[in-house]
Amino acid sequence: MTVLINKNSKVIIQGFTGKIGSFHAQEMIDYGTNLVGGVTPGKGGSKHLDKPVFNTVKEAVELTGADSSILFVPPQFAADSAMEAADAGIKTCVAITDGIPAHDMIKVKRYMKRYSKDEKMTLVGPNCAGIISPGKSLLGIMPGHIYKEGNVGVIGRSGTLGYESAAQMKALGIGISTSVGIGGDPINGSSFKDILEKFEKDDETKVILMIGEIGGPQEAEAAQFAKENMSKPIVAYIAGLTAPKGRKMGHAGAIVTAYGEAASEKVEILEAAGVTVAKNPSVIGETVQKVLSKI
Repeated sequence: MTVLINKNSKVIIQGFTGKIGSFHAQEMIDYGTNLVGGVTPGKGGSKHLDKPVFNTVKEAVELTGADSSILFVPPQFAADSAMEAADAGIKTCVAITDGIPAHDMIKVKRYMKRYSKDEKMTLVGPNCAGIISPGKSLLGIMPGHIYKEGNVGVIGRSGTLGYESAAQMKALGIGISTSVGIGGDPINGSSFKDILEKFEKDDETKVILMIGEIGGPQEAEAAQFAKENMSKPIVAYIAGLTAPKGRKMGHAGAIVTAYGEAASEKVEILEAAGVTVAKNPSVIGETVQKVLSKI
């Protein structure tokens, strides 16, 4: 099994005909993703990469049966694109876009509350690498060749650390069930807790790897959730142990403002919840291997 996407997922791209959308569309097609079309307002009725182009997401869903979407839309239009996907019946939407204003994401989060839990679209991102279920489907921008199919679920705020972890695990013969990049922004569509809950229900995921960083309360909230609700072992790595307090470091979400947001504090909270923490990025793969060997 996988979470969020699988080999049968019908994918559309919002911002399909642009330079970035076109490049990653071809990458996803080459990987084997079931890309059924895309959306670029004003270009409906044409074809691009031998796939149909639609003016609206609603039209694309009605005519292709699409259930998943990925956004390559400029920041000023991305929030509207996400809400359009939700209204059209898309079940999983990945927002790759970086630089979406925080107040726009607050609007999206509030907008999504109109849907019941069963009807609500899962939004992943923004400012993320997307989702990959190795050997099945790619709904993102990660280099597919570094991911091996297997039974480790990955959730990460950092795309590049996700790639590093995947490469380390592949070198050790360890595979991934699904890797989900939740993004580095302070307000995002899905949290660690949201994805942990999905991995707990996935029979083929045996171990979960969380890749966090300084800033925000998500890792601490995930630790509490894991302690109370997770039966599967969790490995974590927290970036930023040497980052000074009060200084923005890379991601918009990576700024420490309260207890539980510094890397050292997050490590303490996670370890107290029974999570195995990798001490530095070079041993993430080894740490996962040790935990897997005990199952």
